[in-house]
Amino acid sequence: MSEPLSPLAAIPPDLRSLADYEARAQAHFAPEVWRHLQEGAGREITLRENRAAFDRIGLLPRAMANLDGHTRIELFGRTHAAPILLAPLAYQRLAHPDGEMATAHAAAALETGMVVSTLASVEIEAIAQGAVALARELGKGDPPLWFQLYLQPDRAHSLELVRRAEAAGYEAIVLTIDAALKPTGITLPPGVDAVNLAGMPRARHTAVPGGRILLGTPLTDAAPRWDDLAWLRGQTKLPVLVKGLVLGEDARRCVDEGADGLIVSNHGGRVLDGLPSVLDLIADVADATGGSIPLLVDGGIRSGTDVVKALALGAKAVLVGRPQMHALAVAGMPGVAHMLHLLRTELEAAMAQLGCPTVAELGPERLTRLRR
Repeated sequence: MSEPLSPLAAIPPDLRSLADYEARAQAHFAPEVWRHLQEGAGREITLRENRAAFDRIGLLPRAMANLDGHTRIELFGRTHAAPILLAPLAYQRLAHPDGEMATAHAAAALETGMVVSTLASVEIEAIAQGAVALARELGKGDPPLWFQLYLQPDRAHSLELVRRAEAAGYEAIVLTIDAALKPTGITLPPGVDAVNLAGMPRARHTAVPGGRILLGTPLTDAAPRWDDLAWLRGQTKLPVLVKGLVLGEDARRCVDEGADGLIVSNHGGRVLDGLPSVLDLIADVADATGGSIPLLVDGGIRSGTDVVKALALGAKAVLVGRPQMHALAVAGMPGVAHMLHLLRTELEAAMAQLGCPTVAELGPERLTRLRR
């Protein structure tokens, strides 16, 4: 078995899209890591649907529009250069020795928001400090960093993570609610760990014949519940977003419980097989919340036209997941920066071709259903 290739020292001219990065990335991962990164739950119906849903939607351009515009959006009092953020991804040192630090540097250089995972393989304080230092060196404002929270079995440990994020300058808390029962899927190699959970108990669960399998076990007892959201909302003044929603009725209750934003997500097809694509879920959630809080989506975003379709259906912004790991493995920090640049370039090109010079002009009237 050949060893994974080292990250490229320079970005070759044939890397022109996120798909190009994905095609090249496999050679830069150990086989078991690549399988873990790319796989979905069950028969991978949802994983496939995340992409197929985008392909079923066509675009309807306006002719001869004035194209003096931009891609900027406002979220929680902060201007973002584009409606694109980096989704929380665990253990980024599986892709590159610098892990989340390289990704944060790329995000800061491209003025892109990054959501840092509870399961990051670099300390959240170091990630924030490195991103801010690079942004200031480049003459840019401090980068928008959010912290993704997996609730811990002991609320004191969850609160400790929130307080660390607040002190480090993170600007929002993203509570993930749909992954409490997700299999770990991989044995971490030496040097890669959830370093921010050091000293905290890790949930372990193995079913035995004749005993309980999942229901009624400590693992399911620790899954997020509505009182956990109410508790978190009462513990921090930062905006709280809930990630992992698919139903409008749950979205409406999140608003009632004080959530400041929602991330419609099926966890990249990695948790429950058979969930629809987020594109098929946005309308229900948007109707239920009535535009009262911003809706973000993740799952299957691979091009600028994908971003356009999500925004036109009601998303305020999108989050990009696996492509950041592909680019990180292939070319480190420059690779992630290049990937983001490609995506933003494609977004601007699609907006221009649609005759929509700002994201506010992207609506469902710009979309059509393609015949299959």
